[in-house]
Amino acid sequence: MAQVLNPLATHIRTVKRRLIVIGATILVAMMACFAFSGEMIAWLNRPFPNQLVFYGPTEALFASIKVSFLAAVLASLPVIFYQCWQCVAPALLPKEQRWGVPLFVLAGALFAFGLIFCNLVILPLVIDFFVSFGMDHDVTPELSVGTYIDFNVKFLLIFGCAFELPLVLTILARVGVVSAQVLAKYRKHAILIALILSAIITPDATLFTMLLMAVPLMLLYEIGILGARIFGHGGPKDVTLPRDPDLPVGPAGQRVR
Repeated sequence: MAQVLNPLATHIRTVKRRLIVIGATILVAMMACFAFSGEMIAWLNRPFPNQLVFYGPTEALFASIKVSFLAAVLASLPVIFYQCWQCVAPALLPKEQRWGVPLFVLAGALFAFGLIFCNLVILPLVIDFFVSFGMDHDVTPELSVGTYIDFNVKFLLIFGCAFELPLVLTILARVGVVSAQVLAKYRKHAILIALILSAIITPDATLFTMLLMAVPLMLLYEIGILGARIFGHGGPKDVTLPRDPDLPVGPAGQRVR
């Protein structure tokens, strides 16, 4: 029993230590990013022509904390990936370890690309649509900084995670869990799931924002199918065991072992 508990306790202590390192890194980066929170809020405010306002004493402070935390997480990604890799690497074979660093780099690049795509393409379209809709109904737009930052941060995180879909599908195909043929077969189901998820995870439940989320998800799913077709193993194969002619045959026609 001690031979099982001692390695487990050691592993738990290692994980705890690495989580502390990740938390401390994010905290230090957050304090550094807080000094530039005003510039980051101004950067996110680009699609909206008017000045943001705040309706509570602490609203502006918490908005600055939120953007600082998001920037700190992005700045800490190399440390986060390194600590995660150090936890996983001892359990992998040397051949598998060679794939670790490229996969982590690719995952970080896809997440960053999702943030850039959302910030430069999706958010301007969404904000312009809703602001124009309100102005067409003779309503003056005055957006609070807290609501506006929440809206932006949610969209950025959602698209950053969504852009990991091709990598996840490719890895699943590589290890033989799925195949490109199976993914293509269930394309209609994937489209339905993308629409349902878009309706659930988007900050508002309008058809416009749902389609802005669902269409990139469908395109990412197609890229995942392409990656599965290039790098996958084609799914699990049926293995036919050799039959021993000396074994008796059961009443259902199958050989009894």
